[in-house]
Amino acid sequence: QVQLVESGGGLVQAGGSLTLSCAASGGTVSVMGWFRQAPGKERAFVAAIVGFGGSTDYHNSVKGRFTISRDSVKITVYLQMNSLGPEDTAVYDCAAGGRWLLRSPRDCDYWGKGTQVTVSS
Repeated sequence: QVQLVESGGGLVQAGGSLTLSCAASGGTVSVMGWFRQAPGKERAFVAAIVGFGGSTDYHNSVKGRFTISRDSVKITVYLQMNSLGPEDTAVYDCAAGGRWLLRSPRDCDYWGKGTQVTVSS
């Protein structure tokens, strides 16, 4: 019954920044995060944050460039993306789960519809 709604996607030039948002409603979750999927490629882990203490986890490809944060009152997570490159072009999917880890799609119980991020060269 948990619903996840993403927003903030769009077109940005290489080297630019973009911030994504994901709002959860209808239930409780323990961890929220982001995956991304480019056309013809498998869905890949991007970042996650634990609701209790705010511990974060990042894929190495985005570490140092992306920052995930949360608003516990709004039950919303944000993904601040800096130094974007064409390799970051993908549909970004918000996900949530009831476990303490969120690194694989198998860890996710809920999914949003996704938001498109396109980075031009």
